[in-house]
Amino acid sequence: MQSGLGSSLLALVTLLVVIAVVLWRLPKVDLGHSDAFKRRRALNWLPLGLTYAFLYFGRYNLSAVQPELEKLGLLTKLQFGDLDGIGAIVYGVAFLLNGPLTDRWGGRVTILLAAGGSALCNIATGVLFSKAINHSIDGDTLRATLVFTNAANMYCQSFGAVSIVKVNAPWFHTRERGVLGGVFGILISLGLYFAYDWTPALFRAIGSVPALFYIPAAVLFAFFVIDIFVIRDSPAAAGFPDFDTGDANYDDDGVQPSLLAIAKRMFAQRVIWTIVAIEFCSGFLRQAVMKWGRSYAKDVGASHEFVFANWGLATCVAGILGGVFAGFISDSLFGSRRGPVVLVLYGGMLVGATVAAFTLGTPFLGWAVVFMSLCVIGVHGMLSGTASADFGGRKGAGMATGIIDGFVYLGGATQAFVYGHSLPKGDAAKDPHNWHSWPLWMFPTAILGLVLARTLWNARPSTKVAVH
Repeated sequence: MQSGLGSSLLALVTLLVVIAVVLWRLPKVDLGHSDAFKRRRALNWLPLGLTYAFLYFGRYNLSAVQPELEKLGLLTKLQFGDLDGIGAIVYGVAFLLNGPLTDRWGGRVTILLAAGGSALCNIATGVLFSKAINHSIDGDTLRATLVFTNAANMYCQSFGAVSIVKVNAPWFHTRERGVLGGVFGILISLGLYFAYDWTPALFRAIGSVPALFYIPAAVLFAFFVIDIFVIRDSPAAAGFPDFDTGDANYDDDGVQPSLLAIAKRMFAQRVIWTIVAIEFCSGFLRQAVMKWGRSYAKDVGASHEFVFANWGLATCVAGILGGVFAGFISDSLFGSRRGPVVLVLYGGMLVGATVAAFTLGTPFLGWAVVFMSLCVIGVHGMLSGTASADFGGRKGAGMATGIIDGFVYLGGATQAFVYGHSLPKGDAAKDPHNWHSWPLWMFPTAILGLVLARTLWNARPSTKVAVH
């Protein structure tokens, strides 16, 4: 048990070294920032980014141990699919409220709400499992209450992405945000590693289901405290002059536009609607890979294969590569345009889905879905992490991210219900060929995303936007 946890610690250290080297070697865009400004900016986004990564630790921990929970008679695939679908809908709809709130309150306040709220929800979930294991509550009560605690957790978590984009928008010029989108992908990948490798490793080491929720809660509370003292919403709030970031800004009269004015501007842009539709597809594909990969491996007896035995690590490395690749080609090859990058990556997802459909039951399947993870996290970093700030501007970044990321999770909710009801169950799940619906649903979704991405090829933000 200890060796398993030790291996996880070694893998984490290795990952952090790799990430540090990757960040050091990323191409730099020189915009004349002082060294003091760069140091303070790094100090600002590092705890912010790690808080976002650890939010994943407190969000995907439930899906990471779903196969074990099913063996314990606590949560079947169908029950998890319904619970997860409801949570994803709450997460998606919450963005429509929390995006504007983030624009109004600032990202510093809302990342604190995300970390603190998720910590409390994870504690509540741990208490529920403790009571169920001790037979203080029955299975029906457990699952009914889990719907509520998971939905509450998803609501709090929805502040995470909008907060990181809102805080970073005044600190980074559009010419720097392609690389920033790559960093966003790295953070997502690191969070998925924490959830999908550390959660099962902790379960193997200590054998306690409630602890799988108490530990992320403790980590999130620690970052809640750190964030209070370190994160600032803008350079001016940290003692540095603000600067023109080159995004879709409003007439700068010093007044924050009303939520209605920002909403009208958002919904009037065809490019926003196109990004929304693409990210719905991304949400479907991303969660289709992340949520069901380990379940497939457990059921068909493929858990020993390298990819599935190291699921969190494999998807983490893939996500890092996808984020860095996307950010690099966006700023260095396509002049900080995001559309061409999305087109390239959706082409990759279509290839991955096609390969997956023909490799069920073989080790090649694992590599196909990990490649899809590389592509979809790259897309997510480009659109939710970067284009949202480009086209929303500093004053509307929260709402833009809320609209875009909300549809990511509506796509995720759709796949939860689709797969929860269509994937094989019982003895039928042991035959990999009965899992044909898994890649089948990915294929048309990837085609739709590819077609939509083509329309964004030349999309750029307007730097002067009047709001009345």
